[in-house]
Amino acid sequence: MQAAMKELSGWGRHPVVRGVERLSEDLMTASEGVCLTRGLGRSYGDASLPADATRPVLGTRLADRILAFDPQTGVLRAEAGLSMERINALFPARGYAAPVSPGTQFVTLGGMVASDVHGKNHHVAGSFGEHVRGLRLRVADGRVLEVGAESEPELFLATLGGMGLTGHILEVEVELERIPSPWILAERERARDLDALVEALRAASRQWPFTVAWADTAVRGSQMGRGFLTRGRWAEPGEAPAQPPSRRRRFDVPVDLPGWVIAPWSIRIFNALWYRRQGVRPWRGVVHPEPFFYPLDAVGHWNRLYGRRGFAQYQCVLPLDRDSRIYRRFFDVLTRHGGASPVSVIKDCGAEGRGTLSFPKPGISIALDLPMRGARTQALVDALNEIAIDAGGRIYLTKDALTRREHFAAMEPRLARFDEVRRKWDPERRLKSAQSVRLLGDAP
Repeated sequence: MQAAMKELSGWGRHPVVRGVERLSEDLMTASEGVCLTRGLGRSYGDASLPADATRPVLGTRLADRILAFDPQTGVLRAEAGLSMERINALFPARGYAAPVSPGTQFVTLGGMVASDVHGKNHHVAGSFGEHVRGLRLRVADGRVLEVGAESEPELFLATLGGMGLTGHILEVEVELERIPSPWILAERERARDLDALVEALRAASRQWPFTVAWADTAVRGSQMGRGFLTRGRWAEPGEAPAQPPSRRRRFDVPVDLPGWVIAPWSIRIFNALWYRRQGVRPWRGVVHPEPFFYPLDAVGHWNRLYGRRGFAQYQCVLPLDRDSRIYRRFFDVLTRHGGASPVSVIKDCGAEGRGTLSFPKPGISIALDLPMRGARTQALVDALNEIAIDAGGRIYLTKDALTRREHFAAMEPRLARFDEVRRKWDPERRLKSAQSVRLLGDAP
């Protein structure tokens, strides 16, 4: 077991705190007395950071053993530190894949449960928690429990998307998806403006299991939100190469770039070039799954592009039942505040998940990378959150670093139910994070 005081941060590198991180292959022993479990640290804000520097957090990444796998049903049981990268290396060539995959493969099973991650197929597959069969969990009083839909169901559901505040996830049992080949058949086409982009996205979701859109956030006027749609499915054997995909090499960003590199002017140039690169004509072809699911993973340490000040990723879901074009108001506020983002992802969300605080609900989700500019970035997040509240939407806790407590309470009517579960299983609030102090009122 290793434990030393060091700087800890999420992937957005804001905030940065001092804390102790235990690393151990033995989660059963190492989880005693820690305030939070953390995987690969790829949540963006303060969700995996300690509330109190004197209490350690537990890093699970050394505990990554596969404990059981049934090749007939696809049911996998593994330690919480097993990464999506490892799952992708082992199972697609054997005819199975994770049923839901987030935008990076550098995330652990435990992290996927705690965040109840979603992917490009949420409109058909739901969140990751829909496919979880059971968990081994150490609760705040030290007991180790097997929980699931039939054993302590309230605790189980609160753990799906519960950001690690209900217990330390030690093992995960999940049902993988059977796939016809490890390759992706994809299509891509451009859209002239935001209305056309969202319309194309929602139309594609009625026919394709994987859909996602990129939008240009640096232009206003008639071309606001122009972008391109990507849709795809697992390729059939007759459409795909006979050999499985090989591992892709990554380019590493070796140092922090100066803060002026990611600026409104450079984002405008990048977005314009990226939009034109897609071409006017629709494209179709069989592609490697890594750039399809995880385009940013091709660049190691890409968060260094934002410099030492870091960035805040903001993601919300906007239901369309109250206002079918609420996304236009969102983009208008975003662009008026100068909130240009080089990474602007729009997805179509399906039914609300069973996790007590699971993020997605019917509507569209919008994810942005916002360079940290102090009070200006905070003001932009405040304005975007007000739109989400008016629409009946909510934010994704895994991405959040700047939401105010009163805004979160206004957009999250399920908090009382989640708090009731926490009071039952952790009345002394032994399990907490910097995020739970900021948003839930936990004592530091």
